[in-house]
Amino acid sequence: MKSEDYIKGRGAQKKVPNRFLRHIYETRDDFLEFCHIEGEEFDSNKTQYLPIFPKTIINKVTSPDVGMQYSMNPYQGCEHGCVYCYARNTHEFWGYGAGLDFERRILIKKDAAKLLEAKLKSKSWKAETIVLSGNTDCYQPAEQQFGITRACLEVFAKYKHPVGIITKNALIRRDLDILKELAKDNLIGVNVSVTSLSEETRRILEPRTASIKKRLETIKILSENNIPVNAMLAPIIPGINSHEIMGLAEAVADHGARSFAFTVVRLNGAIGQIFTDWIKKTLPGKAEKVLNQIKECHGGTLNDSRFGIRSRGEGKIAKQIHDLMRLAQRRYFANRKFPTLNKDLYGQYKDGQFRLF
Repeated sequence: MKSEDYIKGRGAQKKVPNRFLRHIYETRDDFLEFCHIEGEEFDSNKTQYLPIFPKTIINKVTSPDVGMQYSMNPYQGCEHGCVYCYARNTHEFWGYGAGLDFERRILIKKDAAKLLEAKLKSKSWKAETIVLSGNTDCYQPAEQQFGITRACLEVFAKYKHPVGIITKNALIRRDLDILKELAKDNLIGVNVSVTSLSEETRRILEPRTASIKKRLETIKILSENNIPVNAMLAPIIPGINSHEIMGLAEAVADHGARSFAFTVVRLNGAIGQIFTDWIKKTLPGKAEKVLNQIKECHGGTLNDSRFGIRSRGEGKIAKQIHDLMRLAQRRYFANRKFPTLNKDLYGQYKDGQFRLF
């Protein structure tokens, strides 16, 4: 049962101080009482869209635990509000907090498509798959208003350059025309995140994401149009969705996913504090059990930064998760394979048009 001070429609349930800032702002009880007496809201809980103008858009990924070399993010911060999201910590580098700020102050990179095209036209660039949403979802609600992701996909299509997408939003279906064009040349791979088959779990864990039904439908529609889909069954959180592993794998396989991947949840930096506060307000009856099981997967702590282990976990609970995933692979994905994307066409289209000679 949720506590009375639960903030509906948000993952994080409070603001968290930015570790890089000298000053911390606190909301005092006497101010809250004043707002109550005056009938005023001290916090509107509305999302703000803030334009920013970076000089580059492509990020080199150096982590050995992440299966990509390059990523790009049209938006920083994410209104989806997934309480466990590892990207929350990056919002501190922009001067904001990893809690409510992350999902209410969304930074918009309106020049993303221009920056991408400039990079693809540069003489030094060689084709490597660039993944949209390596940090924050490129199809979060802001995309419906700004259309930056679609503009970037048009650039990838123009230059016949391979691109990957990670999302948990059905809005990707809007761009089916461009995705089909890319798929004809094996230039696109989509990763759809499906964390639970329970709508109640989805609503509290990932409050502003597409429903589970819509995500499964999205996998089916993309697959029927020969757009390869990898299902991200991530993160697996002991005591919350760990019992759903076989069901999740079967569901995404039935809807056409060619492969799946997973991680064991880790709560680094400010995320440990945010998640602990969230679960005590949202699932108070099982909070301590879940937190202790997560700690058991990471050497007794919520904060695990060890390369090679941090996303896999260790110990008995982590082993059970991995054993179930291996069983799911054998049972539902034995003869399926996610394709390697095509890097050969880009050189011919680097000038924005096909070379005849």
